[in-house]
Amino acid sequence: QVHVVESGGGLVQAGGSLRLSCAASGRTFSSSAAGWFRQEPGKEREFVSAVSWSGDKTSYADSVKGRFTISRDNAKNTVYLQMTSLKPGDTAVYYCAAGRSLEAMRDYGLADYWGQGTQVTVSS
Repeated sequence: QVHVVESGGGLVQAGGSLRLSCAASGRTFSSSAAGWFRQEPGKEREFVSAVSWSGDKTSYADSVKGRFTISRDNAKNTVYLQMTSLKPGDTAVYYCAAGRSLEAMRDYGLADYWGQGTQVTVSS
C-alpha cells in the first residue's frame, strides 16, 4: 500500500514558477513509477509527467515539455514537479500518482495510488 500527499500548489502570475511535492509512504514507493496528472473543471484528467522508479527515465506531455521538470528522491520518498514559465492554461488541480510503470501512466493514465490533489492557479 502506498499513500501519497501533494503540496506546493498556489496562486502565481503568468511566467512564474512553482514546485509541487509529493510525499509518499509505503515500502513499495521506491520501486514504483511516479507521475503527475492534472484536471481542469469539466475536463478529463490528463497526463503531465512521469518518472521511472530509479529516476533515470522521464516523460512529459508536449504541452509542458521544456517548462516542467520531474524528479524524485527515493531516500525521502518524495517526487517533485518543478514548473516554470507558467501559463494560465496550466491552471488545474494537480494529482500525484504511483504505479507500475511510466508507460502505463503516460499511455493509459493508469496508476495504482492517487493523491487528493493540489490546486495550481496561474493568473494572466
